[in-house]
Amino acid sequence: MRISSTQYFNMNVATMSDQQAQLSQLYAEISSGVSLSTPSDNPLGAAQAVQLSSTATTLSQYTTNQGTALASLQQEDTTLGSVNTVLQTIHTLVLRAGDGSLNDGDRGSIATQLQSLRSQLMTLANSTDPQGNYLFAGYQSSAQPYTTNSAGVVTYSGDTGTPAVQITDSHVVQTGDNGISIFGSVAPIGTSAVPAATTGNTGTGVISSVSLNNPTDPTNADKYSINFSSATTYTVSQTDPATGAVTTSAPQAFTAGSAITLGGQSVTITGAPNAGDSFTVTPATQGSMDVFANLSQLITTLQTPVSGGASTASFQSALTTSMAQLENTMNNVVTAQAAVGGREQEVQALQTVTQTNTLQTSSNLADLTQTDMVKTIGKYTMTQAALQAAQQAFAKIQNISLFQYLN
Repeated sequence: MRISSTQYFNMNVATMSDQQAQLSQLYAEISSGVSLSTPSDNPLGAAQAVQLSSTATTLSQYTTNQGTALASLQQEDTTLGSVNTVLQTIHTLVLRAGDGSLNDGDRGSIATQLQSLRSQLMTLANSTDPQGNYLFAGYQSSAQPYTTNSAGVVTYSGDTGTPAVQITDSHVVQTGDNGISIFGSVAPIGTSAVPAATTGNTGTGVISSVSLNNPTDPTNADKYSINFSSATTYTVSQTDPATGAVTTSAPQAFTAGSAITLGGQSVTITGAPNAGDSFTVTPATQGSMDVFANLSQLITTLQTPVSGGASTASFQSALTTSMAQLENTMNNVVTAQAAVGGREQEVQALQTVTQTNTLQTSSNLADLTQTDMVKTIGKYTMTQAALQAAQQAFAKIQNISLFQYLN
């Protein structure tokens, strides 16, 4: 097969041009640090890179969401801790108010302290997270949830929503609570029924706190009314909350200080009730659960003069009522704080997972798109040497001619 000089020159020039183009491509990869600048460089790798870039963007958003969620939860955790501290102080003052040696002035001073603590509690209820959103406003996080109206009553203007944010493909975490669930509810576990004396009692009977004897008794959900037909006889009326049906027991003999059984619960009544006096035991969920309203009632009780006899009994029973309501609120706050702590741990655990996935995704993307300097520089050096050798060989061969041999 004969090869003309033209063919020979064209073949060598084409080969050297290809090598020069390859050298330029390698130089561009080394100088830019990017090995996949256009899809044509590696179509399959480009498709994988697009998918990895999308994954990286999603993971970045989840990382942001996790940080925001954790900051809100940590702020709520701290706030609930402060709320519990205030409630503990109130609890101590209520215990002190029951001291029989105190006079009306002493109780008035305690009432003044309670007013200040109620204001502190309201300030905490209007706390915000690092983004300026109200923690306990539900979905209405841009508006202050708790205000005091012209009558001095604390009102809630938020809603019952529970803000949440997606922190991974399969996890949505609650980032806040509404005010009703914290300051206007009771926990399903650890809550006691609320005893009370009926307003207008004329005797000196005082009801005790409720003792829980059988937590599984379904009639613990009923409301009970103890009605005295005489100083020594009473009946118990039991109201089913589901149907409204009222069942009344036969008359029973009353002995001061003896337990009165109410389903799986019991109370005692001390002192001497008069005929017509009555007392109630109400499941916590069926009575007042608003801590601000309950505190206002407690303050009113402490500001009311006590003159002995029936007024003293009424005061003591009112303190028992307030104490039961307060302890239910404290239990609810502690329960909510524990739930917030659990959500914090969940977010922190998922932060670790997301961080690991982000690093792996970045590494995979770098493997596809970034230049392997050691490998590429080695390839560049080899290509450069090959090109130089080809150029030198071409330069020598093109000078060879038959005439040189003839001469």
